[in-house]
Amino acid sequence: MNFKNIGNLKYGLLYFIVLSGIYGCGGGSKGELTGVLNREKWYQADPYGMVYIPAGAFNMGPSDQDVPYAVTSQSKTVTIPAFYMDNTEITNNEYRQFVYWVRDSLAHRLIGGDHLIEEGEYGERINWRAKIKWNDEENEEILAELFLPETERFYRRKEIDTRKLMFEYYWIDLQAAAQRENREQGRTDRSVFIKKDVLNVYPDTLAWIHDYTYSYHDPLTQMYFWHPAYDDYPVVGVSWKQARAFCIWRTQLLNSYLQENGNAFVQDFRLPSESEWEYAARGGLDLSPYPWGGPYIRNSRGCFLGNFKPMRGNYMDDGGVYTVKATSYWPNDYGLYCMAGNVSEWTSNAFDESAYSFTHDISTDYTYEAKDSDPASLKRKVIRGGSWKDVGYYLQTGARTYEYQDTSKCYIGFRCVMSFLGRDKADY
Repeated sequence: MNFKNIGNLKYGLLYFIVLSGIYGCGGGSKGELTGVLNREKWYQADPYGMVYIPAGAFNMGPSDQDVPYAVTSQSKTVTIPAFYMDNTEITNNEYRQFVYWVRDSLAHRLIGGDHLIEEGEYGERINWRAKIKWNDEENEEILAELFLPETERFYRRKEIDTRKLMFEYYWIDLQAAAQRENREQGRTDRSVFIKKDVLNVYPDTLAWIHDYTYSYHDPLTQMYFWHPAYDDYPVVGVSWKQARAFCIWRTQLLNSYLQENGNAFVQDFRLPSESEWEYAARGGLDLSPYPWGGPYIRNSRGCFLGNFKPMRGNYMDDGGVYTVKATSYWPNDYGLYCMAGNVSEWTSNAFDESAYSFTHDISTDYTYEAKDSDPASLKRKVIRGGSWKDVGYYLQTGARTYEYQDTSKCYIGFRCVMSFLGRDKADY
């Protein structure tokens, strides 16, 4: 037998199959380069509660004559692509949806049965259509471990043990994957860039007392996060990691709904970079020291334009003692509320005094994934906007300071952003 001929036969057969595939799957292109036909049309709808921030350039940094501060934070021209931003800080009621989701997911897994959907080798997922019967006698025994033990109950009140509200989430470390020395690794095993974290999602309500020794903040500690009176107030007592976990959960919540309805995924919700935050806070008014313009923090009638500390010991002059509703005061020209005062806001960026000198001038961003073993200086994250307890200087759009990522304060909240897919909404 001539094995060479057999080999040629196999090669010829393969060649025929490949050509048949090419010509047989033309899809009506008639041999022309048409791209993949019948692709899904895309239109990015405005996410609920968010406003569109158009692309643009601005002068990032201090807008006043603070010469010592300008030594380490020089102004620089920065270009920002279009994105969406929450029009208010994340409120107590919005964050409570996250807490309830974690609570209910734990309950569904404990009950099991028709509360879970088998998913082959990748495990199981929750059947959210199944209703949790909290008062069912059989379920009460199963779900008992989610509640405080009797020895820790106050006046025998049956309450969820917030220490059990642990959330497991994942993200891809694209910064590490993009490094030259890691690119080859990414071709062989990309799992090394998939990061995992598990944390408690319940806000630190004791921050109201911890942050202010010798001050009576007990009512806020007990009521601020749970009482309906504070539903529309900004959530506080949330660490940087908790804020990031909220963004990841929010992304999965929306994408799960879109997938069930056969729609394309959206970009991730995330914390804003400090350049995005400052650009949005200025509201299109470049070089303005405040979101409403400036240079004053009162309007023509003498009323304060934000919630901050006007004078020593006097927190009331601006209309609020502590935090106020997230829609208080006038929004800026982009429609964003409380970009100055009320609560300071987490950004995605690591804090470095000289970051402006080495970061890029397009989509300026400086991040660092701090390790537990890192010194405290590497765990600093930029916060912006000033808060109800800050003096007027920190309300300036260009003012920046920091807090440690594993801390939670009664004056720090956050809001989310989402990148816009495309150049401009006008293209649609």
